[in-house]
Amino acid sequence: MNAPKKLVIASRESLLAMWQAQHIQAQLQTLYPECEVSILGMTTKGDQILDKTLSKIGGKGLFVKELENALLDGRADLAVHSIKDVPMTLPEGFTLVAIGERANPFDAFVSNQYERLEDLPQGAIVGTSSLRREAQIRARFPHLTVKPLRGNLQTRLGKLDNGEYDAIILAASGLQRLGLDARIRGILSPADSLPAAGQGALGIEIAAHRTDLVEALLPLNHPKTAACITAERALARALGGSCQVPLAAYCTADEQGLLTLDGLVAHPDGSVMLTAQAQAPAEYADALGRAVAKKLADDGATEIITAVLNAA
Repeated sequence: MNAPKKLVIASRESLLAMWQAQHIQAQLQTLYPECEVSILGMTTKGDQILDKTLSKIGGKGLFVKELENALLDGRADLAVHSIKDVPMTLPEGFTLVAIGERANPFDAFVSNQYERLEDLPQGAIVGTSSLRREAQIRARFPHLTVKPLRGNLQTRLGKLDNGEYDAIILAASGLQRLGLDARIRGILSPADSLPAAGQGALGIEIAAHRTDLVEALLPLNHPKTAACITAERALARALGGSCQVPLAAYCTADEQGLLTLDGLVAHPDGSVMLTAQAQAPAEYADALGRAVAKKLADDGATEIITAVLNAA
């Protein structure tokens, strides 16, 4: 393989997105010391529209569209994404070429006054940007008030510190990547808040015609994480999953490569919560995702998703 001479990474300009891009940049520079690796920072529509929830303005694809345009027109060679922000079906002409080793996949409870969700009093305001989190909180704690929370990590923490919320729920990995571990009061177990498909993992996207990049980027792929993410995304894809649907998918792999996939579909108000689980070897990750999706669909998930989308 001829080592690349120059690589440009497309990234959103938020602190967390830039950390992620710099993390991949450092890995590439270690792999290819002679390669010049730079970052093209970009502002996406998802970053610009902060007064509406993602589910109302078109979903998480708004965070990747501008980056994909840069891949198509040659301004960038690869884009680094938080996998949970990547639509379940990529637009034609793009491919995920590598998925890095997963960081903490769970949700974090952040509050300046309270230690746990269980400690919040009647009517306390909990902020989250996710219908998935909202549904699970409402199911367990119907006495709490759940309100939308948009903006980058610093903006969300600022809104908590200003007293707009009594607590907020964020992805633990984002806080930990930015050295904000001290803000975490507790990590929510998957039993309390099943994560989003791909949460905690980074993905590298390229234009499909850039086959010259595949071999160079493959060393960044973590096979065990990639198998788990494949299963989670297959589940979400089969059910039409997006941020407009309260859907969770979390997969683990044991030492022998056996995958265990848990899926959840809920009504946003928490009144209905469907769960399913199945296991399969890693080489059947995609089929595993579809099998758990079918279990959920057979239990009524399709009707919940249709009702939610029609009400949106």
